[in-house]
Amino acid sequence: MPGPRRTGEGGRTRWPVPTDITKPPLSAAAHRIGIPLLRSFWRIRSLGTHHVPLGGPVILAGNHTNFADGPLLYAFCPRPVHFWVKQEMFTGIMDPVLRGIGHIPVHRGSADRGMIMDSLTVLRAGNCLGVFPEGTRGAGDFGEVHNGLAYLAMRSGAPIVPVACLGTGERGASIAALPSWRAKIDVVYGKPFLPAPDTGKRSRRAVTDASERIVERLTAHLHEAERLTGRSAAPAAVPA
Repeated sequence: MPGPRRTGEGGRTRWPVPTDITKPPLSAAAHRIGIPLLRSFWRIRSLGTHHVPLGGPVILAGNHTNFADGPLLYAFCPRPVHFWVKQEMFTGIMDPVLRGIGHIPVHRGSADRGMIMDSLTVLRAGNCLGVFPEGTRGAGDFGEVHNGLAYLAMRSGAPIVPVACLGTGERGASIAALPSWRAKIDVVYGKPFLPAPDTGKRSRRAVTDASERIVERLTAHLHEAERLTGRSAAPAAVPA
């Protein structure tokens, strides 16, 4: 990746942005340093990584209670991941960095055709796409999954691998707060599944039905991950 170049009024630094989303230049380096870096902060156990296909298109669908969930899923996946990240993060030097590791900007609250096309490009190139189908941090129980995941899975034919991140939400803590120092965290990958065959007729009803099946499978995996680890996904409510 070339260094910064000075351009524009006032000689302000302008950072180059990668143009081929399927070949992020910083992905390999970020993947190598991710695990040791995160383990310097928290005690992390990764389970079920053998469920992630090592080749071909695949979609990771994770629950989301904390900012740390994204880096955890990214680092502990056995292959590089292109993640959905909110558009507001792509500012200044973070823009080329996030694009350099293959992340895709998402305009929340509106139909984002650019995000859909970028996601399909990633999957058609045989890569791995990571999404938080609830759209934002919350209870982390897959209680509200948007239909975009079902549409992408049907359109691309990519299997979905459910992922449960447990231990990042703590009792009495804000959902935006990072886990405490040396907290125990489990990242649990589940068996891949296809929500529905793509018959070419992606009606709103067909996508909604597929989305409902996805919620069932993601919720079932979350409960199984909780059973295996003895953990709970959602942060406990703060007493009144």
